[in-house]
Formats: sequence, C-alpha cells, structure tokens
Amino acid sequence: MLEIERKFLVSSTAFKYSATSRHHIAQGYLNSNPDRTVRIRIMGEIGFITIKGKSNDSGTTRFEWETEISLLEARQLLKLCEDGTIEKMRYHVPVGKHLFEIDEFIGENDGLVLAELELKDEAEVYESPDWLGLEVTGDIRYYNSHLSKNPFKKWL
Repeated sequence: MLEIERKFLVSSTAFKYSATSRHHIAQGYLNSNPDRTVRIRIMGEIGFITIKGKSNDSGTTRFEWETEISLLEARQLLKLCEDGTIEKMRYHVPVGKHLFEIDEFIGENDGLVLAELELKDEAEVYESPDWLGLEVTGDIRYYNSHLSKNPFKKWL
C-alpha cells in the first residue's frame, strides 16, 4: 500500500495525441492535513475514498489506501468535504513501459497541467516524453489537497 510517484509540470498539449482515455474527476477532502489526507473522488460514474499518509523526505513515497464506493455515497460525502472542490480532466498516456496520468485542471486551478507517474521503486528508470516539464515531486504547492485551499489562479 505504498505509493511511489513522481510529479511534473506539463509543457505542451502534445500528450493528448497519445492519450488512450480521458475522464472527468471531481474531488474533495474530508481532511486535508498533509500528514493524513482523506479524499473523496468521483471519476466518471465511479466513487472512491482514499487515505494518504505523509510523504517521505523526497516526496516520492507515502502510504495510500483506496477503495471504490458507490456514486451515491461519493456524492453525499462530497457535500461533507472541506471548501475547495478540485475539478480536472485526467488523461492516461502510455510512454514506454509506463503510464502517465495527466491532469488538466479546470475551475479555480485552470491553466495548471500536471503529469504523475507511479513507479515500483524510487530509482526506477522511465522515458521522458517531450511534453514532460519541470519535476515538482515533493513540492506541496502541487498536491491536490493544497490546490483545494490555494488554487493555481491565485498564484498568478
């Protein structure tokens, strides 16, 4: 149940040509404390509840537990979440042996596009496509729980 993930800014929309799927995501936080977040997510017509622990020093690894819940339960739980719902379109983009998840944010975080890559270990080698920009792994400003309280539009 450890999640090992790297996060990057995306420098162009070229990733869309290689995307194999696209889903709308709405998510909120029952708890946005960086030491332990509890997230409710609706992706398409499926609900999820996710608990994440504190990241390690490099920001790449942390505990994650997730389970599917009904769409009705997810909708009801979203109403209980802290202020600041996140909305985004998620694209799945295969590159070599890996799958990048690209989040194109809408609403208060419009203009922000992030790529996430889950790995088996922190030292795992991966291909870097041309559209992959600056790595922001471990930068709390780019955590969704932080973006829910400090939207990207307010950074500008």
